[in-house]
Amino acid sequence: MQAAILTLSDRCSTGERADGSGPALKGWLEERGVTVACTEVIPDEAQLISEKLVQWADSGRFDLILTTGGTGVSPRDVTPEATERIVDRLLPGFGEVMRMESLKKTVHAMISRAVAGIRKNTLIINLPGSPKGATECIGFVWPAVPHTVAKLQGDPEECGAAPPQ
Repeated sequence: MQAAILTLSDRCSTGERADGSGPALKGWLEERGVTVACTEVIPDEAQLISEKLVQWADSGRFDLILTTGGTGVSPRDVTPEATERIVDRLLPGFGEVMRMESLKKTVHAMISRAVAGIRKNTLIINLPGSPKGATECIGFVWPAVPHTVAKLQGDPEECGAAPPQ
C-alpha cells in the first residue's frame, strides 16, 4: 500500500512549530508495512487543501491519503469542507467510528468533524491534528482500511463472504 500524509497547520507551514503528527503517522503506517511515499505541510487554506488532495489522488500514486489537522471548530479548521468538495463518495462510517472510540477517551471528541471519502481509487481520511489523536484515530479505523483499498483496486471477493470451512 502506498500512502501520502498531508499536515494542515498554519504554524507548522511557516516553521513556527514543528510537525509532530505527520512523522507520528508515518511511523505508525510504516510499522504496518505501508510505504509512505510523500509527506507535506501546508496552511489551513481550503483551496490549497482541495488542490493538493486532487493532485495526489488523481496521480494514481497513492492508495491512501491521510490528512492531519483542521478537523475541529476553530474558524481556520476547514479540512472536512475541503475534503468533501473533492471526493466522489463519502464514507461516513470512518468518522463515526473515530468519534465513537475517541469519546471513550475525551468529551472533546464530540467536536471532531473529520470525514473520509473516495476520490477515484484513493481512500482519503481526515485525522485530528495532535500526534496522539491522529495515531489513535487511524488505529480505530485501520481494520477497515486494507479491505477498502483492496475493493478500490478491484478485489472481486464478496464483502460478506463466509470464511471457508
